[in-house]
Amino acid sequence: MSGLVKDNIFRSSGVVLAAAGGLSWQPVVTASTVTVSAGKGYFINTTSNACTITLPSAATAGDQIILSDYARTWGTNAITIDSNGLNFQSSPDTYIVDYDTNGQAINLVYSGSTVGWTPASDIVSALEPVAPPTQKAIFGYGSTGSNVSMTNLVSSSGVVATDTTGVGTARNHLAAAGYGGDKAIFGYGSTGSSVSLTNLVSSSGVVATDTTGVGTARGELAAASYGGDKAIFGYGSAGSTVSMTNLVSNTGVVSSDVTGVGTARRLIAATGYGGDKAIFGYGYVSGNLSMTNLVSNTGVVTTDVTGVGTARYGPAAAGYGSTGQAIFGYGDIPSSVSMTNLVSNIGVVATDTTGVGTARGRLGAAGYGGDKAIFGYGSTGSSVSLTNLVSSSGVVATNTTGVGTARLGIAAAGFSYAA
Repeated sequence: MSGLVKDNIFRSSGVVLAAAGGLSWQPVVTASTVTVSAGKGYFINTTSNACTITLPSAATAGDQIILSDYARTWGTNAITIDSNGLNFQSSPDTYIVDYDTNGQAINLVYSGSTVGWTPASDIVSALEPVAPPTQKAIFGYGSTGSNVSMTNLVSSSGVVATDTTGVGTARNHLAAAGYGGDKAIFGYGSTGSSVSLTNLVSSSGVVATDTTGVGTARGELAAASYGGDKAIFGYGSAGSTVSMTNLVSNTGVVSSDVTGVGTARRLIAATGYGGDKAIFGYGYVSGNLSMTNLVSNTGVVTTDVTGVGTARYGPAAAGYGSTGQAIFGYGDIPSSVSMTNLVSNIGVVATDTTGVGTARGRLGAAGYGGDKAIFGYGSTGSSVSLTNLVSSSGVVATNTTGVGTARLGIAAAGFSYAA
């Protein structure tokens, strides 16, 4: 008798109780290397690193091993199979065997010495879980004439709460974005001179103390979510305009500078679009600009696209809609304007729409309520505390006033899965 024998309750050679599934599943593998055995199944978690899987050095025809992508991350960190002296689909083990598709599962069966290990099945789960959209938002920091460290939470119905004070270093002209699906991050800005600190925001809207040393200090930059659960800071002024970016992981860790990503400029806006991509737009260098730069779902910034509505600086941007649209709004040319530009879910910026509330610049914007957005605060020559809600179809509402302390140079981001 051959095969896997398990739990032989009759203790005789002729009656065998079949093993459930025929395999013994092992604890989740998170290491960068693992040696596997026949008759077993392995969940391979490559969230933090790639993994090299060494097969047995000896095998018998019919031996079986199953490997499964535990966290749907093989597309980011692939697995490599070392067939350990045996053939793999007729090729010797000097060949490199990689699997790099999210959600993959591999059923390996040993067929004999000629062909060796063969994937009896090599499938990808059709399941692609999509995180629920963020429901709440937060405005933070800014200047009332002097820098402040206050925040204002926004409910899932677009109601702005009163001021919360004492949330890290007071500063203005910083940026903010969502990360990790339901959290947010404020970063950089000016205290009178540029800083490179960040403040994480929990899924319940609590702002953490300062984290320092996260790339080149600068202000007048922008930030957006990308890749479903990550973020990117970009551009700004570090005494002179820069074109650098800093990626943010899905755990809120900010990476070192990446330079050379389009025209250096400041007083720019950014937002996510298309579900997993981002766009930077407008700004100022030696004059107003109407250019944009798209960001891929892996955080790669593309070259400049010009001619996307009225050139201006100090606008704000946010995502809205159920299919990944976005909106740029307001700004200065140098007088303040109240125009908006819608962005399709493939990153195409539309012509100007005018007459959408009080003209102002240096404001903030964020998504809320799953498919809507909010513009808030800014300057009309002096700081204001008004907001404008944006519907799920991109229609901007009239002003709502009295929403906390008036200030400019503010940042905003969405957070929280809970309404």
